[in-house]
Amino acid sequence: MAQLLDVDVSARSQEVLAPLIGGDRFSRLQAVSDASRDRLAGRVVWNVNSTAAGGGVAEMLRFLVGYIRGDGVDARWVVMDGDPAFYAITKRIHNRIHGVQGDGGALGPAEAAHYRGVTAANAAALLPRVSPGDVVLLHDPQTSGLAPHLAQAQVKVVWRCHIGADRTNAWAEEAWEFLRPHLGLCDAFVFSRRAYAPAWVPAERLWVIAPSIDPFSPKNQPIPDAQLPLFLSTMGLTSPQAGRARFTRADGTAGEVTRPATVVSEGPLDPDGALVVQVSRWDHLKDMHGVMTGFASGVVGPGDRRVGSTGAAQLVLVGPSVEGVADDPEGAAVLAQCIASWEALPLRTRRRIRLVTLPMVDVDENAAMVNALQRSAAIVVQKSLAEGFGLTVVEGMWKGKPVLASRVGGIVDQVVPGTGVLLDDPSDLDAYGDALAGLLDRPADCARMGDNAHRFVLQEFVGDRQLLQYAALLEHLLST
Repeated sequence: MAQLLDVDVSARSQEVLAPLIGGDRFSRLQAVSDASRDRLAGRVVWNVNSTAAGGGVAEMLRFLVGYIRGDGVDARWVVMDGDPAFYAITKRIHNRIHGVQGDGGALGPAEAAHYRGVTAANAAALLPRVSPGDVVLLHDPQTSGLAPHLAQAQVKVVWRCHIGADRTNAWAEEAWEFLRPHLGLCDAFVFSRRAYAPAWVPAERLWVIAPSIDPFSPKNQPIPDAQLPLFLSTMGLTSPQAGRARFTRADGTAGEVTRPATVVSEGPLDPDGALVVQVSRWDHLKDMHGVMTGFASGVVGPGDRRVGSTGAAQLVLVGPSVEGVADDPEGAAVLAQCIASWEALPLRTRRRIRLVTLPMVDVDENAAMVNALQRSAAIVVQKSLAEGFGLTVVEGMWKGKPVLASRVGGIVDQVVPGTGVLLDDPSDLDAYGDALAGLLDRPADCARMGDNAHRFVLQEFVGDRQLLQYAALLEHLLST
């Protein structure tokens, strides 16, 4: 039988949101939360996904489950169990839903049988723990095979798909046809954008809920500017400094960054140089290799780009330790490709680029590292070739940073006019390099964009909005 992992999430009071979102928004949240608590009395709200750390889904679950638990609802989060072959299949599905071939492997009868076997084993492990009337939210393609087993147990089943593409093609259709037999009994489907839902999803069961951030998480909480050098020093990006890189953990206790990152570089960062930062998984669709190549030719190539009178711009590509993300088998290959290409660059160029992998042993410490890197940036980049939503975009915007990103997927819902620059063709490295160089030459415009970006996130992408939407979904499910 599969071994489910229970993720321990501390209850979090929604009252911390009140000073940030204002009285009217908080009053509405309180009223809806009170009604939801009464409606869900005696029921459990389960979340099932494929990893406890690494990626936006795990980050969102940590704070959403915490806030729901803090409201007195019995909310739980479990991580399913899978073998390497299973995750190779689901990564193939992930890539093809985004319209790309991926590893070129098959999605035929053998893969379908293996997928059914793994998901059935996970369903068998979960079923003794659920009760009729509970609600189970299954996240992403890894979990869809659990849906028919749970539906037969009189459980309300929601399939929440965090990925997708605005346009379909043969690769995407193949992936959807692979998943479709498992999803017919779902009570509801949730997508980040309406265009992501395949045509066979019934309109009356389709919900659109965009992701959001928690401003108080270790990933997004304020860090005084004077403390940022301590974080960079501890990670090994700058020369050693005296002091301790402290932050507040998700459970409210004190935390400290103590582990170094693994840094591929030709020496410490120039403390006066403007940082260009992209934080992503080591995933072909995030195009970390293209971000580096375009920076090398478009920013370093023509001469040292500067912000005002400061030092030359530097690129920092940041991803998780590839051993720490169990459901992504391609990470090591992408990182190896980036390192090989970095090693082939001229020394002058290599000195301007760092490849950073962050430890995943402590998820709060990892998040605090990302926070410090994004807050240290002059510009945040997200040059994805395809993107379901891209939480790192809104995270950078929350920190008052202008964003240079691709006009793909959910990114277009985040980078509105005046908050950053969107690339019409993310594969055009010359256009990307020119756009980045142009932003580096306009620090005053960047500052205005960053201010606009922060305000837009506060209005549209703070967690109370997502909590209200999920409450409406649960109310609908339990009244039908």
